[in-house]
Amino acid sequence: MTALDTKLEGVLDRFAIIEARMAGHPDADTYVKLSRDYAELEPLVAKIRSLRAAERELADLDHLIEDDATDTDMRALAEAERPHVIDTLEQLGQEVRLALLPRDRADDLGAILEVRAGTGGDEAALFAGDLFRMYQRYADTRGWKVDVISASDGEMGGYREIIAAVEGQGVYERLKFESGVHRVQRVPATESSGRIHTSAATVAVLPEAEDVDIAIDEGDLRVDTFRASGSGGQHVNTTDSAIRITHVPTGVVVAVQDERSQHKNRAKAMKLLRARLFEAERARVDTERAAQRKGQVGSGDRSERIRTYNFGQARVTDHRINLTLYKLPQVMEGDLDELVDALLAEHRAQLLADADV
Repeated sequence: MTALDTKLEGVLDRFAIIEARMAGHPDADTYVKLSRDYAELEPLVAKIRSLRAAERELADLDHLIEDDATDTDMRALAEAERPHVIDTLEQLGQEVRLALLPRDRADDLGAILEVRAGTGGDEAALFAGDLFRMYQRYADTRGWKVDVISASDGEMGGYREIIAAVEGQGVYERLKFESGVHRVQRVPATESSGRIHTSAATVAVLPEAEDVDIAIDEGDLRVDTFRASGSGGQHVNTTDSAIRITHVPTGVVVAVQDERSQHKNRAKAMKLLRARLFEAERARVDTERAAQRKGQVGSGDRSERIRTYNFGQARVTDHRINLTLYKLPQVMEGDLDELVDALLAEHRAQLLADADV
């Protein structure tokens, strides 16, 4: 038995144990965890079973071909079918190896998307606004829901900072490599001489933690209310509806004042706090994941320049994988799949090259 076969048998054994434990009527918390493990393993188990079926089919064909008792027509059919079964085996084998790669359990979660203006003053704020709209349009194409948690407008438009929750299928998996510094090269609308400016915005993508992912003790929280500030008119509250929550053990602070309802602001602030604490814990304990990200498509650290948007040449370049596309208008309209797919493919290819499967 090869090392791969041993791993596959281990997966099948583990799946059988999970099925048996789920059938044993465990308590609610245990059942939730078992259900998540079951859902994670089920696609791999299906591929393994298909692989085993193809192996049996090939063995049966070989037996027919080698058996002297097989008539001529049956042997010819078996010989004609054999190359197709071998192709199927190779395809399934590749799929199984990919499915065996370490999977980030956060890939199936929603995400907290944070976009902030960097160097470049008003133009950086305008670019931050353009990036956020790009992600909004991308979310629309995939049927995701975007809910703004907090926003700070730029003086000339755009955003100094905007934070939103993005919910839907595979959100974090497809957005996680957007974290980092995004640089823009273009002539600002405010530039009368036509000179090209370079400015930047930072993007951070955090997995949106669920209650079962991270528990927060209410006793560890300091909650302050204050009056929302803004540009005047409808943006200024006359009651103390804004919320600031401090997680005392870690010093993490979040503040939300977008809603007039203190209850809604608190709910958004807790969602943001949970995401930041979850990501901090992941970064602390999952050193293997951090090393993989740094080795493949960059660390995702928000201090790292990852992409340049050159408006004069209608060009967008992702520096981590040396990919340049001359379709910047489409990208800014939310056509991100080509970039995202290339990043995911590179990530998986290098994981597969490093994996012992």
